[in-house]
Amino acid sequence: MTRRTGPAAFLLLLIIWGIGWTGSANAATAPDRGPDLDAKAWIVIDARTGDPLAGQAVNRHLAMASTTKMMTAYLAAQRLPFRKKVKVDDYEGDPAESLMGLKAGQVVSVRDLLYGLMMLSGNDAAVALAKAVSGTEKRFVALMNRTAKRLGLDDTSYENPVGLDGPQHYTSADDLATLGRVLMEMPRLRQISGARVAKLTSYRPPVTIETTDSFLLENAWAKGIKTGHTLSSGYTLASDGRRKATELIGAVIGAPTEAARNAETVKLLDWGFSLYDKRVPIRVGRPVALVPVRYEDQDLAVGSKKRVRIGVREGETLTVVTDLPGEVEGPILAGQRMGTATVRLNGEPYANVPLFASRTIEKPSLLDRAFGNPVWIIALLALVGFAILSVVLLVRRRRERNARKRLQRVLRTRR
Repeated sequence: MTRRTGPAAFLLLLIIWGIGWTGSANAATAPDRGPDLDAKAWIVIDARTGDPLAGQAVNRHLAMASTTKMMTAYLAAQRLPFRKKVKVDDYEGDPAESLMGLKAGQVVSVRDLLYGLMMLSGNDAAVALAKAVSGTEKRFVALMNRTAKRLGLDDTSYENPVGLDGPQHYTSADDLATLGRVLMEMPRLRQISGARVAKLTSYRPPVTIETTDSFLLENAWAKGIKTGHTLSSGYTLASDGRRKATELIGAVIGAPTEAARNAETVKLLDWGFSLYDKRVPIRVGRPVALVPVRYEDQDLAVGSKKRVRIGVREGETLTVVTDLPGEVEGPILAGQRMGTATVRLNGEPYANVPLFASRTIEKPSLLDRAFGNPVWIIALLALVGFAILSVVLLVRRRRERNARKRLQRVLRTRR
């Protein structure tokens, strides 16, 4: 009995020990996974650096629904002038599709199509922009896939510019957040992605629209980006928010309801913001540095006209490096530019601001220059010393001469 079960028991103990060791190693090295979310996949990244803060199933291939339109918007903004007018073809969509409401033959600017695309999630706007860029949807889809590869979106594949489900139409949470960061670095798309209300100026008369993105409407700190939903994919949201001098980008894919999608996104970004402390290394009205002033005992304080705020995580280093002259001389006017200050996070430049003189410094007088120049001081001391020595020698000579005269008188008297 013992001989038969001994090896098996030993093997079982070895397996248990191995499992326990592996689990301990993972616990020691795995990053914080963040909060538990009711979604198929999710991620949150630092918008400034692109660094991932936490995530789950971040590379899993999932349907992306209307977040597809982020790539459509990116290519349209890259390749079409915003003032360009586009003549719209007829679009036959399903009754359940999101539409901008374009009519066949209508002429609309690229700008207005982009607002309709991102704010109303208009499928008709997506097709109109795709054709304006590439001539046909098929060629545009090929361009979408080439661009995805160029941007490093290795877990993304497109079948259409709209977001309809398909076997080769998918993305990942990681890719969705990365693409969101690309969009938010483009000022015009950043403005469109975060708009709550917009006026379509190429319409006659102009038409005002309101976003259908309830996440944007419910959170004043939210800056975008794009919603998505189909029956098979669930509810998806690529989000952007700014608080505590920090900007974060999140991607939540496959939430069960719209309300859950928004709530889980808020939970995710709240968790991300909790990792940061707001710092203000440069303030308006507070000196950034002191510069010595030639011929004066008081240094010149220099400061910035612009405040710099930044969110800093635990373990990160924040420094301010100045580029200023080692010494200055008047005349200098108050408000005159003197140099620059660079705020660095972990050694990398974050912000660069000019520095200005806090007060006026008059041009030094000849007397200031004389007393402020060591050569002149030495010469003056030498002159004074020479004068004193001359006086001493003169007095001594007079005394000696007077003594000789007295001696001569005494000798004559004795004779």
